Amino acid sequence: MDIKGLIALAFGTLGLGITEYVAMGLLPYLSADFSVTIAQAGHAISAYALGVAIGAFMIIFMRKLRLKSILLILILIHLFGNALTCVVDNFNYLLISRFIAGLPHGCFFGVGSIIAQRLVKAGKGTSAVAIMTAGMTVANVFGVPLGTALANSLSWRVIFIIVAVWALFVLLSAVLWIRDVGGIEDRGFKNQFTFMKTKSPWLVLGATMFGNAGIFCMMSYVSPLLTDLGSVSLEYVPAVMVCMGIFMVAFNLISGKLCDHFTPGIVASYCQLCAVVLLLIIALLGQYNALIITLICLNAGLLFAISSPEQVAILHTAPAGLLVAASCVQAAFNLGNAIGAYAGGIPFTFDLSIRLVTVIGAALALIGFVSLFVYARKYEKTAMKEYFEMTGMSSK
Repeated sequence: MDIKGLIALAFGTLGLGITEYVAMGLLPYLSADFSVTIAQAGHAISAYALGVAIGAFMIIFMRKLRLKSILLILILIHLFGNALTCVVDNFNYLLISRFIAGLPHGCFFGVGSIIAQRLVKAGKGTSAVAIMTAGMTVANVFGVPLGTALANSLSWRVIFIIVAVWALFVLLSAVLWIRDVGGIEDRGFKNQFTFMKTKSPWLVLGATMFGNAGIFCMMSYVSPLLTDLGSVSLEYVPAVMVCMGIFMVAFNLISGKLCDHFTPGIVASYCQLCAVVLLLIIALLGQYNALIITLICLNAGLLFAISSPEQVAILHTAPAGLLVAASCVQAAFNLGNAIGAYAGGIPFTFDLSIRLVTVIGAALALIGFVSLFVYARKYEKTAMKEYFEMTGMSSK
């Protein structure tokens, strides 16, 4: 296992994770600095998400480059976007800088997933992707609270200065530690999309979108679930969120190890089923504060326990269109986040019981489970066989 290369990739996802999530804690400071409402300040989050969605497909035009070269270009775009965010003095320019910073996000995970699998022995691909993704989970534990604390004590710009400097370090790490793993055979622009003619990628993408949406129903409304349903004091919510981040780190790595022994589809489907059950238990027994804290932390961990196997599973379904498939799954992740946040807000909009937040989440997550289960039982073995034959890799 080329651990230095995987650590360099994890360093990259750490920077991306902080850039994506830190804005959620900075809205009051952005609102005050640019004289906009909190709702308008929230557009900084939307601008990044739009960049992720659009940028995920710009990788198609870099398909002839070597994978390491693509990765270095993406790091440079990430660096530029965050450096620009540090110095903007106009809210519209802030939105532009956030959009630019979001462009490389999905591509980095897509290219990084392919590189990670090539840096390790056959059969260890999902563990490698889990190590890469660990940076994102660490960002939730330390990066986001750090950004909020710095904004409170110094300026909201400081965290973006740190991320820009960190991007320079990531660039250097990538140059020195990630070996050249070659490129991907270019089968032409149209052939990049041929995998979409089969059912298996749509099952994985649907599972990714609905599964993410289900858990994000809970994630988006953690604070009211804890305080209003679980009667947890507001002052303890930040500590619970740190615990959630720790569970994300642990479950992500555990799921990667499980995939060394079972297929990604099997691991992801059973983790998704666990999420469905836990969401329903929150709805039924969430009034017990110790229980709801435990269940929320477990579900947060399952979010990342599911994501790494799904990133590998989508590659198995698209050996002729790896870059497009890897980008599609990132778009599905982000679309699921948006659906979850909207669906989870329905009980608040119509003044319904807060317990319905996780009931709705369980319903969405159940669709994700069914999609994953059908894929794992009916299509995964064939998909993996074709993948290993076309890429020249061994499944052993």
